[in-house]
Amino acid sequence: MPERTRVEAFIATVVRGDYVRAIAEFYCEDASMQENDQPPRRGRDRLIAHETKGLETMNGMYTHPAPTFLVDGDFVAVQWRFDFTDSGGVRRRMEELSLQRWRGGRIAEERFFYDPKSIRPLQVSPAEPEKP
Repeated sequence: MPERTRVEAFIATVVRGDYVRAIAEFYCEDASMQENDQPPRRGRDRLIAHETKGLETMNGMYTHPAPTFLVDGDFVAVQWRFDFTDSGGVRRRMEELSLQRWRGGRIAEERFFYDPKSIRPLQVSPAEPEKP
């Protein structure tokens, strides 16, 4: 069971935009990640390589502070909201729910739930500051 402060530290690392560091520091060596119904990716090194490659395809990424997260025994759920600018300069928003199973102080399994059709260009109001 993870300590709540450990989960908060993980979330803070992601919100700071240290995505690769978050995997390196908070995931088990044999961890897996799964996007919706896709087959899981396995192994921390593979997860880091996938994250690095994905970030290289973007011109910027901003993670909103997580409005909600729950810790229940070894399970953690996090509500995420990401704004990203793709290689074509289009800014988009993605919202997802992450369900994690922790082993000790590290994530052993993570599955993301989101609707790919909801990832659309983001219209920025004049009052909203530009994020990367």
